[in-house]
Amino acid sequence: MINPNEIRTKAERKYKSYLQSIINNENIFPLVIIGNKKPSKSIPEFRREIEELNKFSKERKGYGYNIKYEVRKTKNLGTQSLPTSILFETKKDFERFLNVEKEVEQFKIDYIKIIKQFPELFDWVKTFPKKVIDNSAKWIDLMKVCTYFKLNARPNLYLRELPISVHTKFIETNSSILSELLDILIEPFSNKEQKRFEKRFNLKFSQPLIRFKILDSKISEDFFSGLNDISTTVSQFNQLSLPIERVMIVENKTNLYTIALTLPEYKKTMVIFGSGFKVENLKEANWLKFVEIIYWGDIDVQGFEILSQVRNYFAQTKSFLMDEKTFDEFFEKDKGVLSKSNVQLNLTSTELSIYQKIKENNWRLEQEKIPLEYVKLSMNSQR
Repeated sequence: MINPNEIRTKAERKYKSYLQSIINNENIFPLVIIGNKKPSKSIPEFRREIEELNKFSKERKGYGYNIKYEVRKTKNLGTQSLPTSILFETKKDFERFLNVEKEVEQFKIDYIKIIKQFPELFDWVKTFPKKVIDNSAKWIDLMKVCTYFKLNARPNLYLRELPISVHTKFIETNSSILSELLDILIEPFSNKEQKRFEKRFNLKFSQPLIRFKILDSKISEDFFSGLNDISTTVSQFNQLSLPIERVMIVENKTNLYTIALTLPEYKKTMVIFGSGFKVENLKEANWLKFVEIIYWGDIDVQGFEILSQVRNYFAQTKSFLMDEKTFDEFFEKDKGVLSKSNVQLNLTSTELSIYQKIKENNWRLEQEKIPLEYVKLSMNSQR
């Protein structure tokens, strides 16, 4: 037979509908709770079930659910009064049972205030009434931010520069709820394909840096006053115009230093520190589509997954020292990091073969374990 805990669980599931009925000015009471009311077959167990059910009923507590009974004759229990319906007769009974009276009162104040100032949010409030409640202490500041963006849909300022009288970290810590609201309020100006708040809502932001090393001393002299180890923002990197014909992307700093030591002078060549999966920062550098690209990563699942990622951006990408011969010669039975990725990788059949082998065995060969002389010979063979 249904018990008070089950009734509470079912009532909590109806809470959202109740909040929506408030917005719609609907009366959903009496509110019936559906559940298994079939009693146990033994008299002692049946009496225990009925006592537990009555213990939290409105009849006992003065609020909560009502139980309607019918006298029926049963095979195992004889003639008994059996519960046939469990329901909340009034909203007051329902709210007190769930202990949400104050929460509901605040919800009424908040949703009216939100809809009055921003009628466009009516459907959002109706769809997500629990989010209105979860952010009850923040609505004054949330609405300040919304008001500013409605008047300034393209601020082109840093977050901390925005002239909004909220805590300096308020937007950052509440970016998720604000994104939902602003996507509606300034829909024509929202870059919904962008996940980062600043990019999504036309703000300035601190861009990640891309580090690269020029291996051609003439290029470094002509364009960078002799500097050859350089870091610049993504947007500036995307605008580079250099007489580069070959780019090598390396996964980690060790490989960057290895290449610098092995090939201090390499004509029309640049080495980029990809920093693992952060190679995503390179994807909008269109000039890279017109140069030879070599990717050098660890021989582990992540290395090949990053190779695939780079190749998705730049189809001409070739791998370097990520072959079975290199693996078999220098592998020291190191364990890798398990990968749960199931996406189809953009690898050649040869690369896919070794990828599957190291994934099945969780193996790894870090590139720094390959001797410099071997790297040098391999690079020279590509000249």
